[in-house]
Amino acid sequence: MPVSEVSGVAGARGFGDGNDEVAFTIPDPRITESSGLALSPTHDGVYYTHNDSDAGPTFFALGANGRTRATFTLRGAQARDWEAMAASKDPRTGRGVLWFADIGDNFDGAWPDISIYKVMEPATLRDAALPAVRYRFTYEDGGHNAEGIMVHPKTGRLYVVTKQFAGAIYEAPERLRAGRTNVLRKVGSAPIMATDAAYAPDGSSFVVRTYFSATVYRALDEPLAKVSMPALDQAESIAYTADGKALLTGSEGANSPVHRVPLPATALPSPSSTLADSGPASEAAESGPASEAAPDGEPSAAADGEQAATSAADGEAVAADSPGGISGTDVLLWLAVAAGATGVITVIARKTR
Repeated sequence: MPVSEVSGVAGARGFGDGNDEVAFTIPDPRITESSGLALSPTHDGVYYTHNDSDAGPTFFALGANGRTRATFTLRGAQARDWEAMAASKDPRTGRGVLWFADIGDNFDGAWPDISIYKVMEPATLRDAALPAVRYRFTYEDGGHNAEGIMVHPKTGRLYVVTKQFAGAIYEAPERLRAGRTNVLRKVGSAPIMATDAAYAPDGSSFVVRTYFSATVYRALDEPLAKVSMPALDQAESIAYTADGKALLTGSEGANSPVHRVPLPATALPSPSSTLADSGPASEAAESGPASEAAPDGEPSAAADGEQAATSAADGEAVAADSPGGISGTDVLLWLAVAAGATGVITVIARKTR
């Protein structure tokens, strides 16, 4: 059920209130549930997106005008509920790497595991079927619904952001293994009902999107600013611009627009910006990829140049009235939505007795 975007969320810093502009619109009639968005790491002016739900393991390369330049499918992949994507770059080869997250679980534990696919970015933008590495994951504390993933651009570490009233950020193992289930470890909190997340190009910050706003973080549980978002039918995706000075946010629906929202000065990248992770993470990134071959016949992670990293440090909990916390307005809005949904379900149940 679409949830209308609400502007002027309490605690917002004023950015996104009329300062946004439509960067492009997606006219392709096949793209009606754009749920993930990422900039190409190697092709200038190219964006990637994919549909939500069970639309098939397909993604699209879009030009700067929003028009489709190529359509790709993942060979042997499934699309149970694709909800997010991310893009990174292999530090050894310079090739782009795309990640597609089959992580939707509306019943918070209906699936025994979730999957994230790793694909080497195509060198040419022509329709094609691409090989992919499938990584299976479980959460250390049971199943969750999630709609956001992000990959640290310097360390290659993968994170999953859950979509719940008490959302959280989960960290993937340093070494991903295709032949066994990888366990996601909770390392931080996330805003209420997060719909997407992304790292800044320099790795100095990351953003988590909700239906109502976006919060930029310096590190786990260390918010920098809360950014208001434009009014959208169903806000789903978030990404940084290539220069890290603005956010791109999209929505589901036909002919859906992608808005460019400038960041406040406190959230802009600086020449002296450093990783949220300390020294060992940088050393791990420079030392080369860490991966193991898949004994069960799935494509080898080593063949793709898997990046290594050390874990991000845990942060302190965010205070309820901080930019990254859950404001009273947010809680009231979600209680109203929940009450409305409960009423609809009750009416339907009575009519079907």
